[in-house]
Amino acid sequence: MPDTLATSLDDPAADPFAIAAQAAADIARLTGVDRHDIALTLGSGWGGAAELIGETVATIPATEVTGFSKPALEGHVGTLRSVRTPRGKNVLIIGARTHYYETRSPRRVVHSVRTAAATGARTMVLTNGAGGIKPHWKPGTPVLISDHINLTAATPLEGATFIDLTDLYSMRLRDLARSIDPSLDEGVYCQFTGPQYETPAEVQWAKTIGGHIVGMSTALEAIAARQSGMEILGFSLITNMAAGIQTTPLSHQEVMEAGQAAGPVISSLLARVIGAM
Repeated sequence: MPDTLATSLDDPAADPFAIAAQAAADIARLTGVDRHDIALTLGSGWGGAAELIGETVATIPATEVTGFSKPALEGHVGTLRSVRTPRGKNVLIIGARTHYYETRSPRRVVHSVRTAAATGARTMVLTNGAGGIKPHWKPGTPVLISDHINLTAATPLEGATFIDLTDLYSMRLRDLARSIDPSLDEGVYCQFTGPQYETPAEVQWAKTIGGHIVGMSTALEAIAARQSGMEILGFSLITNMAAGIQTTPLSHQEVMEAGQAAGPVISSLLARVIGAM
């Protein structure tokens, strides 16, 4: 893929939706699948779900698709996979997430979501690994995202674009998830910019303003998904207790280990939820 295509998202004069349409055309050509019904972004700890959702039709390096780049974070596989569920749904699995702290470019952060919408997907499932504020959430606990607080001071919306976020994280899809696992709790996700972990004071601030989960992804993607008319389901895997709730130092290694330990359980849960869609 020429560098001019890779960097055109950084050109203020470029149309990010036209670039997403080109990326969707690339995916159709490379996978042989003309249209996808559901899109799934795999965050830290959730990667095993890709093997359980259905039959893999094609797996392609994300760098072969317009506007995508290699993930900077360990734990993200850097591929796009087309999977067909037993019920005949085509699922686009995104293993190449761009975090806001990598580029400070909302266009790049949400390019995968806009591309998914351009492939035809009407449902967007966003997953992440995150810190938990509720003390009874132990590492390895999956929780539903009921709402978010965007603390990045950024947005993927440009110009006078007004989007209603009242029911951003679909109640219908949350109810569907709870029909499969009634024990699922839910909470409000706070997206910080990162890449540093939150301080104990910042975690207490998030708690005071109504947050229950802290992380560095998802909110900007959810806004873009709503703009594209998609129905959204969000899952967080609690990989650690947030700073101040947890008294020991935080590390990415801890996040990875918690994700690996919880992997089989959360992957099965996610596959069953998507299978029921």
